[in-house]
Amino acid sequence: MMRFITVKFATFLIAALAVFTPASAVFAQSFDHNYAAYDAQLKKHVKFLPDGKQSRVNYKGFASERAELIKTLEAFSAVTPAQFAAFSKDQQMAFLINAYNAFTIELILTKYPDVKSIKDLGSTFSSPWKKTFFKLLGEERNLDWIEHDKLRPTGKNIVNGGYQDPRIHVAIVCASIGCPALPTEAFTAAKLDAQLDAGMARFVQDKTRNRYEGGKLQVSSIFKWFKDDFEKGYKGFSKVEDVFAKYADNLSNDSAIQGQIRAKTVSISYLDYDWSLNDSGR
Repeated sequence: MMRFITVKFATFLIAALAVFTPASAVFAQSFDHNYAAYDAQLKKHVKFLPDGKQSRVNYKGFASERAELIKTLEAFSAVTPAQFAAFSKDQQMAFLINAYNAFTIELILTKYPDVKSIKDLGSTFSSPWKKTFFKLLGEERNLDWIEHDKLRPTGKNIVNGGYQDPRIHVAIVCASIGCPALPTEAFTAAKLDAQLDAGMARFVQDKTRNRYEGGKLQVSSIFKWFKDDFEKGYKGFSKVEDVFAKYADNLSNDSAIQGQIRAKTVSISYLDYDWSLNDSGR
């Protein structure tokens, strides 16, 4: 009899715990960390160029199916701070990167096709990245908040988040030709490290953005603007030259030049950034 009561009590306790499980924990389990809907949209409307290093976005296609994109954005906006806190670190990073890229597409669509550059969406006194136009983690936000306050905060903000991974700069895409390629798949926690590494290698290999020419390395201004991020000790990097040393094989096919890049004896200059819209055509 006592054993029967104990079993009944255990069953009751399990049921009670299920009833009183915090909503955040339930949502953390039910949220689609594979981003199936968004992934399908990217596969449909983003294509790599023949070189495999650059991609273009079919904004016209996104615009024709904007309701589907809005559903994706609403799913991002529905996540509360408590629910986000229940995500793993890689789940959080994937969430923030995907949100940045998806909301950037939506920002372009607010004026498309009458936009030639994301900079057209700003003003003399405010950049498009500071435009508050979406809700995320419980408050109205802008793109700068995702990038600078969450993905790469410095100083006192580090205790509130931040992942100190410079590879985010090849993952978040500002809708410009000068940017790294927007991938044709969503970022996921399960593949995040491999996706970030692949993005970095692809970006460094892109001769329109990073190349050895005229006896020097001519590289993207991303490495100038975010130099400090690449010099904070990530994977042993202490200066930006360490990044190019790691990817020397991607920057030249000449073994002698590769050796110079690894030895960090090659001078560096920074290319102008192309802010033209990364549109596949109208």
